[in-house]
Amino acid sequence: GDIVLLAKPVTLTEGDRVTLTTDVPVATDGTSKPEKLLYAVSLPPVHGQIEHINYPGVPISSYSQLDVVAQKMFDVHDNSHGAGKESLR
Repeated sequence: GDIVLLAKPVTLTEGDRVTLTTDVPVATDGTSKPEKLLYAVSLPPVHGQIEHINYPGVPISSYSQLDVVAQKMFDVHDNSHGAGKESLR
């Protein structure tokens, strides 16, 4: 089926960490098993990285919808100047 991804901008200031919830990245592929959806970070945040709660400080290049539902994923700002709105892609 078709895959639909909706991603809202995430606003961070220097040093902030935002939990990714189903309000930020939400996807569907028309199946009855959304927990099996995987996200690939094709364009990482400009001023930070996506991290898993179990691996703080380590940039993550992919994660699952189940991780998002369990609130285990974060967008972490790197403390550099120039915070702004970022969209997950």
